[in-house]
Amino acid sequence: MRAKIVAVANQKGGVGKTTTAINLGAALAMRGYRTLIIDLDPQGNASTGLGVDRDTRLLSTYDLLLGDVSADAASQSTAIEGLSIIPANMDLSSADGELMATAKRVVHLRNALRSRDTTYDYVLIDCPPSLNLTTINAFVASDTILVPLQAEFFALEGLSQLLLTVREVRGSANTGLRIEGVLLTMFDRRNNLCQQVEDDARQNLGDLVLHTKIPRNVRLSEAPSYAMPVMNYDPTSRGAIAYRTLAGEFLQRNRVKEPTHA
Repeated sequence: MRAKIVAVANQKGGVGKTTTAINLGAALAMRGYRTLIIDLDPQGNASTGLGVDRDTRLLSTYDLLLGDVSADAASQSTAIEGLSIIPANMDLSSADGELMATAKRVVHLRNALRSRDTTYDYVLIDCPPSLNLTTINAFVASDTILVPLQAEFFALEGLSQLLLTVREVRGSANTGLRIEGVLLTMFDRRNNLCQQVEDDARQNLGDLVLHTKIPRNVRLSEAPSYAMPVMNYDPTSRGAIAYRTLAGEFLQRNRVKEPTHA
């Protein structure tokens, strides 16, 4: 059985992509779903946030994209049972130029991930904050895209380019690609602007906007410095509760009841 592949993407930086990949992945794993995170950002924050030391990243997403390396060979286990990661290092920063020189530049990641059945239920791709060839590879490889959207002014304007890129990919290299959902992040109920952004998003995007909202929460910011998801760092925090709720909504939308590997 093939895993469902979800790209976590937004070309704007600082909107919570890595936080979402780490914590949604951890929440799914804690529910018994074998989950793989692919760190596709050269900064490697998802890798660091899950405790993967830079000295141990001998095989990385660069090797997955441009080398003859399987996902199983490149993946590393984490402290969370059922959660693995393919880490990133700075080699990935040169991947765009090298991909450009290849004939099948947009399908490398898809070929690497879909070459055979996998032991994972879900694969989450933490995309870089740009719509470059690396991100396009993620879109071509994915079934859906989860879009973290910071509740701030101009948030929806930045989303339009992403949606245009999705339509272009759907029209060419991946006809089945769809939006998993738009996730409001850094949400402060006391802030009228946040409420306005939510209202605008729901008016323009309808059911694509997830019911779950991720709050501004200091525990979410602190957890990566301790190399763990917020569910481990502070399970009772508002951030941890929100990501557990997100995992439940994600599974409900996918009509999944039991882990494949239970």
